[in-house]
Amino acid sequence: MRIATASTATTAAAVALALAAGVAPNASASGSATTDGLWRMDGYGTVLDLRGGTYQEYQTTAVSCLKGDSARRTGPGTYTTDGVVLTVRPGPGPERASLAADASVGHRGLRRIAALPAACTRPTPEDPRTTFDVFWQSFEENYPFFAAKGVDWHAVRDRYRPQVHADTSRDELFALFSRMVKPLYDAHVVVQDGDRFEGDVRPGTTAPSEELDAKVKQFIVERDLARATYRQDFASGRITYADLPGGRGYLRLSGFSGYDTKDPAHAAQLAELDRTLNTVFTTPRIQRLHGLIIDLRINGGGSDALGIHLAGRLTDTPYTAYAKRARNDPADPTRHTRPEPVPVVPAHAPRYTGPVAVLTGGSTVSAGETFTQALMDRPGSTVRIGQPTQGVFSDVMSRNLPNGMTAWLPNEEFLTRTGRTFDGTGIPPHLTEPVFTEEEFTEGRDSAFDRAVNVLRAGRS
Repeated sequence: MRIATASTATTAAAVALALAAGVAPNASASGSATTDGLWRMDGYGTVLDLRGGTYQEYQTTAVSCLKGDSARRTGPGTYTTDGVVLTVRPGPGPERASLAADASVGHRGLRRIAALPAACTRPTPEDPRTTFDVFWQSFEENYPFFAAKGVDWHAVRDRYRPQVHADTSRDELFALFSRMVKPLYDAHVVVQDGDRFEGDVRPGTTAPSEELDAKVKQFIVERDLARATYRQDFASGRITYADLPGGRGYLRLSGFSGYDTKDPAHAAQLAELDRTLNTVFTTPRIQRLHGLIIDLRINGGGSDALGIHLAGRLTDTPYTAYAKRARNDPADPTRHTRPEPVPVVPAHAPRYTGPVAVLTGGSTVSAGETFTQALMDRPGSTVRIGQPTQGVFSDVMSRNLPNGMTAWLPNEEFLTRTGRTFDGTGIPPHLTEPVFTEEEFTEGRDSAFDRAVNVLRAGRS
């Protein structure tokens, strides 16, 4: 679960004003107000039942209501499920509240309601036609990018719904759903049935995988880090740091998750990240570093909050990483919640503030991309080298279907201070170089790494 904010439609001018303010809407609240009761989320097609010490999510559309995540209360306004801590805070006023998840950034606005929607009080049929309708409607009401992707979702329904009948098998329905969403080429869109997953990345790119990561890591160690004076793996091998000749450092992150493999809780991942950064960013090392390469070329994403935490080790000056907003009108994909600025705050620990070269490519995905975006307005010299990132930024909505299948889809945008997003296209590099092509592997070249070394050596960005 990765998270967003509250309110109404916006423009680039409104985004700029919100970013300039540097604070989230609804940030203050009365600590004495209660959050018990029923709430509808602003956007996300979700109703929450916070009664009896439990957190129960209901996933709603115009045609359905299905139970989603549940959690137990672990403290005042806090609930825990699968290692994720959810915090519900009251205000402003008795009819409003906000929800945050510790592994994510931003908040989701809540408005009190008097009763559960009628559809939530009765069973949802599990037949293939109803399952199709819930699948289609979930995208229709929440997916923001049909126009940008050139997909007529109503035409998709007209084409595929007649193919579904009472005897349509589970395998046939899974294949049909996969065909429906394939033209989106959205790495955050997945059809799941148990252990089966079907999704696609942007054409011309490769999805990150353990096999690709291992191949690339070995290549980098043998080729790029052969002359390193110090090299160490951290965080269950997901982070590598090396001191390179000439006073330059190299920091590779293959994801923003999985740092502590024994404890899935965000607190454990954050603690492992801090242990890593405390070892890497010592005062003596920072004083002798003349440049830092941050390699995100194979990065499968994870927690945006961990990326923001790392960004806090790379600045002495507070700044805004980006703003988040979510689609919040089921009938109008152009309407969104009010954008919420996400700040980067300098860490209370040794910080490196010198030149940074960020290596990216098509296998830089999700939280790897939001971290890349968080460095775009970083004070100081920051240059991006390689290829555009994958182009998926949103938290992923996991939507249950009546027959037990699951659909994953995005509903958020991450905005620059001018209101721009990079969904679909990815964040472009300043300097374009090939990234892990067969030719590069065959000829033993790493053009992006070499370009970064030369840029840092020349002291330009």
